[in-house]
Amino acid sequence: MQVSKRKFEHIQIALEQDVHFKNKTPGFEAYQFIHCALPEMNFGDVCTETEFLGKKLTFPLMITAITGGYPEAVEINRQLAVACQEKGIAMGVGSQRQILEDDSYLDSYGIVRKTAPDCVIIGNIGAEQVAEIKDLSVYQRMIDLIEADAMAVHLNPLQELLQPEGRAKFKGVLAGIERLVEGVKVPIIVKEIGCGISETVAKALVDIGIVYIDVAGAGGTSWAGIESFRETENHMALKFWDWGIPTAKSLEMVSRIPGVRMIASGGIDNGIVMAKALALGAELCGGAMVFLRVLRDKKVEGLISLLRLWQKELQVTMFLTGSRKIRDLRGKGVIEKWDSTNGLMR
Repeated sequence: MQVSKRKFEHIQIALEQDVHFKNKTPGFEAYQFIHCALPEMNFGDVCTETEFLGKKLTFPLMITAITGGYPEAVEINRQLAVACQEKGIAMGVGSQRQILEDDSYLDSYGIVRKTAPDCVIIGNIGAEQVAEIKDLSVYQRMIDLIEADAMAVHLNPLQELLQPEGRAKFKGVLAGIERLVEGVKVPIIVKEIGCGISETVAKALVDIGIVYIDVAGAGGTSWAGIESFRETENHMALKFWDWGIPTAKSLEMVSRIPGVRMIASGGIDNGIVMAKALALGAELCGGAMVFLRVLRDKKVEGLISLLRLWQKELQVTMFLTGSRKIRDLRGKGVIEKWDSTNGLMR
């Protein structure tokens, strides 16, 4: 039950403590949209719909991997799935590693597909397990349990180093991911958990067949921060609290690799920031902590209201940049990098 206990502790700390990055932001303040005073369309013409993994989303957002694998996770995931189904967005489950221990908490994952039958659902397993497990039927079981549209492999070397139970055994991860790409029936998404993906890592992933990368950059929730609360004498965690590539910078880096389809998460906290990430090349945005806290404080209705607000903010940003469709946000003259030293675009 070690994994189950750890998952519960992570959620409790995330909800009760301030675990945001302290001195580093996601980096989106470095970009400004170019205001379009002549949109040549009506506001109602703006369409936020998009397609991801063959399914239509009302707007390009995913509630990214949060939880699963302990008793309380059933209700959390059910409520998250209700909101995703209602708003027509995607959802990722937390790490399915607990399934490797026993079958005690399968419902904490399976409830997602039962509650959100029409949504894009993403499974999740850690890099360390991918390196170790040779039997692909284990992963197929995880996929089948939630009828996943894709499987995410999360890279978390810093967290593995900092958590008391961590092993940081990353030798063979790339080969393990390649086996997954070749051997399972759904697309594989590779994601960080808050430290970002570099251009070099992105190229290595693309070279083995990965198409989807979630940069999950620095600037939002710090997993070093979370681990610092699990072991109060963990001074190393305090020193690495702000480690990582800011999300906007990670998007810049990964976008240089041909063929990558990017997901942006890490400090995405409103519809305007979403629009910036999309303008920088992401085709989907993700968030976790912001939604979990709203769910705690304002229940499902409050979460749905927040999602509705984000969609409206995205739609307004699109209108004010003359972007009729999501793809238009990536057009020339929509967004520019801002030189903060002299207040000029460059």
